[in-house]
Amino acid sequence: MVMRMSTLFLRTLREDPVDADVVSHTLLVRAGYIRRAAPGIYSWLPLGYQVLRNIEAIIREEMDAIGAQEVHFPALLPREPYEASNRWAEYGDSVFRVKDRKQADYLLGPTHEEMFTLLVKDLYSSYKDLPLSLYQIQTKYRDEQRPRAGLLRGREFVMKDSYSFDVSDEAFLRSYNAHREAYIKIFDRLGLEYEIVAAMSGAMGGSASEEFLATAKNGEDTYVRSPGGYAANVEAVVTPAPDPVPYDDAPAAHVEDTPDTPTIETLVDFLNERFPRDDRPWTAADTLKNVLVMVRQPDGTREPLAVGVPGDREVDEKRLQAQLEPATLETFTDDDFAAYPALTRGYVGPGVLGEKNVSGIRYLVDPRVVAGTRWVTGADQHGHHVVDLVCGRDFTPDGTIEAADVREGDPAPDGSGPLELARGIEMGHIFQLGRKYAEALGLQVLDENGKLVTVTMGSYGVGVSRAVAAIVENSHDENGIIWPREVAPADVHIVATGKDASVFTAADELARELEAAGVSVLYDDRESVSPGVKFNDSELIGVPTIIVVGRALAGGNVEVKDRRSGERTEVAVSDAVGYIRSLVRRS
Repeated sequence: MVMRMSTLFLRTLREDPVDADVVSHTLLVRAGYIRRAAPGIYSWLPLGYQVLRNIEAIIREEMDAIGAQEVHFPALLPREPYEASNRWAEYGDSVFRVKDRKQADYLLGPTHEEMFTLLVKDLYSSYKDLPLSLYQIQTKYRDEQRPRAGLLRGREFVMKDSYSFDVSDEAFLRSYNAHREAYIKIFDRLGLEYEIVAAMSGAMGGSASEEFLATAKNGEDTYVRSPGGYAANVEAVVTPAPDPVPYDDAPAAHVEDTPDTPTIETLVDFLNERFPRDDRPWTAADTLKNVLVMVRQPDGTREPLAVGVPGDREVDEKRLQAQLEPATLETFTDDDFAAYPALTRGYVGPGVLGEKNVSGIRYLVDPRVVAGTRWVTGADQHGHHVVDLVCGRDFTPDGTIEAADVREGDPAPDGSGPLELARGIEMGHIFQLGRKYAEALGLQVLDENGKLVTVTMGSYGVGVSRAVAAIVENSHDENGIIWPREVAPADVHIVATGKDASVFTAADELARELEAAGVSVLYDDRESVSPGVKFNDSELIGVPTIIVVGRALAGGNVEVKDRRSGERTEVAVSDAVGYIRSLVRRS
């Protein structure tokens, strides 16, 4: 049925919404696709819901093509399966928890690994039942502390999650690669510019994972790529550790009074003036900065952690957080310093941290801090630093951790060249789960020899509602949205201009004929609206082909405009249906 704007539930806005902080949020609200219901929660209007359903249809086609079968779970989930996997506690405050009238605990599902696992356990028991892939498209819920960016980071969102079940690791890899290829087809059809990068598995667990990131200047995810093809989310970058350095002839460590050195830069200047090196000047990279944080475990317990990074680097909280999941980070407060009196604020050094009987604080350092490296760092007394402190001789950390920021030009871990930084929006994430959930929930089958084996699983997610926003971030101009045809709310947008009844008669007829020919139509048939407003709305709404029925009609023509290129072509009314139908099919 032709969508007529005279009756369509739609209001476009001339002004940007005050709470919008990214382009997609602004344009989707202004063009009448979504409306805010609460922070991080949005209602879908007719045009927006049509785009969402088009994206779902693409995903279903590609998932069905690899033999995956669609199911649908409830959003309200019982506590017990999540306790069995330990995620009831691990989720902490990030999920919505509710109680029924009998005080039984439930949560609004953020993801469904446990439910899929239990369903297969309930129905399947033999290797003959496998391989199996199941998927659903379902609304998910997460209690984002600071929902932002419209559909990109909300509290309620639509997601496709699927799971593969295999009797062996070798069979699992076939399922994983089939999903990976399906994802490539999905994101190609969505018209997204994207990269596949190595990622952290985080609270999901598993041995490895990959993200599909839509490239976007304001994307929340930072990733790296190299000329040789390496690509990874910045949290997953592994720092190449240098070889240990001989330190037999290294100077003895010595504590020095270092007044008026509140910053790394002032400290380096002081060192070069008072304690110049024979081989080269001191740099910020020769200093060791020790940062204190509190780590809160899912059960609420807190433990201190000291992180040592070279002084020319900052601690990247997202990288640090990724290493510690499911625990979360908290600031090391004045009260925390009071609880650990051995620490000297601003001058914390390995002397205190390296001896657990002194501070009781775990000390993890950057992988660049290897045996034999010489450092200048805090001397555990106000106004003093220790110089020529050698790792492996004067202090031994408890281990290493990837917490320092990754920078443009850093070497790629695989030696494929210097790293380049870029930003993206996470659109898909595929996990090699292994047996984490199968072991926790007892999912086993009999193998060919009649022996019980634990099933190997994979997990595969696509942000469906997020894809709507990501496409807009990728595809817009100063006038509005530019939809790829496969996801657009209509194939063509007919704009009838002028007051002459013949214009509307011709436009009505064209709309009916196109619809009969299988071309979906959005028709601006509003009679009391000026041509300028109609043209502005057509560009804001972003249907890929705009057909103007107006002045050219006197010559027996209509104007066909390509929304992306702006190219205009006059076509005879008698040829319009065939021309437009071929145009839609070709694109």
